[in-house]
Amino acid sequence: MVQQAAARARLINPPDKGRNMKLMKSTTILMTAALSVSVAEARDFTIAGWGGNYQDAQRAAYFEPFAKAQGLTFIETTYLGGLAELKTMSETGNVIWDLVITDGATLQLGCDEGLFEELDWDALGVADSLLPDAVTPCGMGNVVIGNGFAYNAQTFPDGPKSWADFFDLARYPGKRGIKNDPMMNLEYALMADGVPPDQVYEVLATPEGVDRAFAQFDRIKAELQYWDAGSQPVEWLAANNVAMSTAYNGRIIMAAKEGKPLTYVWTNQISNIDAWAVPANSPFKEQAMEFLKVAADAQNQATFSSLMPYGPTNVETAGVLPADVVANLPAGENIKDSLFLSDAFWIDHKDELTERWNNWSTQ
Repeated sequence: MVQQAAARARLINPPDKGRNMKLMKSTTILMTAALSVSVAEARDFTIAGWGGNYQDAQRAAYFEPFAKAQGLTFIETTYLGGLAELKTMSETGNVIWDLVITDGATLQLGCDEGLFEELDWDALGVADSLLPDAVTPCGMGNVVIGNGFAYNAQTFPDGPKSWADFFDLARYPGKRGIKNDPMMNLEYALMADGVPPDQVYEVLATPEGVDRAFAQFDRIKAELQYWDAGSQPVEWLAANNVAMSTAYNGRIIMAAKEGKPLTYVWTNQISNIDAWAVPANSPFKEQAMEFLKVAADAQNQATFSSLMPYGPTNVETAGVLPADVVANLPAGENIKDSLFLSDAFWIDHKDELTERWNNWSTQ
């Protein structure tokens, strides 16, 4: 009877649901915090990068100074691109990276899906020192990569100087190496056809603009040789397998330093930016934000660019570096007429333009 009375009393006067919800919420927060601390204690601060010489330069310029300042141990892993690993971390709650460097399109997509922490730029206090394209909601641009074309100076002593020259088979005969991908190639074609860099994406967003870009490639299609790996243009140019090839500036500059007679053309190159991002719910979020400050520093970026010929995002870095180093970077005068890659455009149009490109390139 006592139990039944108690049950009726609970029905008439139910427990304070709001109070219980607050208790449950507080308990959940405490458990989550405890789990984060447990995860942080169970592993070291982990950085995911592209690997190779690129990551070697980042280690010297950023990883080691950061770890020393923070008094922590870090480990490195290789990131293969895309969002698959980050989605798995989000779905399982097992966040095993604390920093990842990625391309702009992946950064934007991951940010939209909540896979990266949003940055408090006011708290970071570095936005004013960076290129505008390096300041994004979920990532800090750190490396400017030049995408242009190169040639063998022994083949063309009076070498090509523009995208119009790249498409001019009469004046500069021979095969052309290009990456088998519409992204950047269509922009190159429009600039060769006289479209100013600041109007390229406006034109390319129209059916007539796309047709205009493909028409340029129709003119040289018989001489095209497609590359997939960034090392191929260097090999092909050095062996005179192609007369010119699109290429990453870093690959060509490094090859030239090794004695290969290769020249990179800076006119109207396309610049894209690799950015650091913090995976959502990293147990080392606070330390990761401190890393971003280290990576934004002009002197640290100068160290990186001295080791790897890619450009800085800190606008003061070029003034810290020797002139002969800046001459080989996508920085200063070399990017004054550069086109910055529009990640937003390619997120919207990549699928349709890739389908058309694949159909065109295999016919």
